Amino acid sequence: MLPLSQRDTLLSRSLGSKVKEKFNGWLRLIFSDRNSKNLFLFLLLNLSFAFVELSYGIWSNSLGLISDSFHMFFDCTGLLAGLAASVITKWKANDKYSYGYVRAEVIAGFVNGLFLLFIAFFIMSEAVERAIEPPEVKHERLFVVSVLGFLVNLIGIYAFQHGHSHGGSSHGHSHGVSNSHGHLHNSHGHSHDHPIEFDSNGANSQIMKGVFLHILADTLGSVGVIVSAILMQTFGWMIADPICSMFISLLIIVSVLPLIKDSVSILMQRQPVSLDNILPQCYQKVISLAGVYSVQEPHFWTLCSDFYVGAIKLEVSKNVDPRYVIQHTQMIFAAAGVRQLYVQLDYTPM
Repeated sequence: MLPLSQRDTLLSRSLGSKVKEKFNGWLRLIFSDRNSKNLFLFLLLNLSFAFVELSYGIWSNSLGLISDSFHMFFDCTGLLAGLAASVITKWKANDKYSYGYVRAEVIAGFVNGLFLLFIAFFIMSEAVERAIEPPEVKHERLFVVSVLGFLVNLIGIYAFQHGHSHGGSSHGHSHGVSNSHGHLHNSHGHSHDHPIEFDSNGANSQIMKGVFLHILADTLGSVGVIVSAILMQTFGWMIADPICSMFISLLIIVSVLPLIKDSVSILMQRQPVSLDNILPQCYQKVISLAGVYSVQEPHFWTLCSDFYVGAIKLEVSKNVDPRYVIQHTQMIFAAAGVRQLYVQLDYTPM
């Protein structure tokens, strides 16, 4: 039997190798996709420059630069959450998570939005205090750093806008979930199992939208710092610095509200907005099928970005052909963009 010290050494080495193997696996997942790779590289660039901007902001006593650096730090939190979510969405489905982990993008968007709202209100409160009593700002140190920040954000805009415009070329990932289910009340059920293809860019579209909005707000914030530096240097308007901070705060709020609204709607199982005007037409088409009397208890929700799921109950004649009704109903809703539909037939002696 090995001595205790040797066993501890072997155990620590084994644990270290497992951690290293896990980390390498995450890196492989990150670099296997264009979006996640861009996220990772821009996260490193953004985090490095956030420290530079914070140091210069403290040195020059500029709230505009400090607030923009905090915005960049929280953007890094958003980038990290987006990166984690983009990796998690690629995890395979199992018996506990039959849909896989694609909804991680929604949770990441919601958490990221809350963080950004918090920092926006913090920056606004500080800016109001400084607007009442503007401090002395070393504006001559602002210009170079703010221009560098502007260039960093331009790199991010180019990378993510370029990746977004080429998103349709990515391959899908099968999670082995059935995309059509029929259930007949007081009779036998019919189920047709076809694996659902989760498009990796479709699953990440909310993540990438949020990232792009934040980078765009950062870019405009850098423009605001540049303008305030010019105003202070040219006219001596020290109040331009807190006004710039208010501008950045408002940009954060405006950019993040749509993301929070979308993520809350998905988490609250709201009917997909894009289907609001289409679903009534689908109901009419289903009712026009032979033997169908009415559509009852319709439920439609968003699993993740652009992936819609639904369940309806149809009141049908007792002599109806169930296979015909189920297949045509699924075809009608599939044409509207519903990727998975559960159909229950309720027979009536009409």
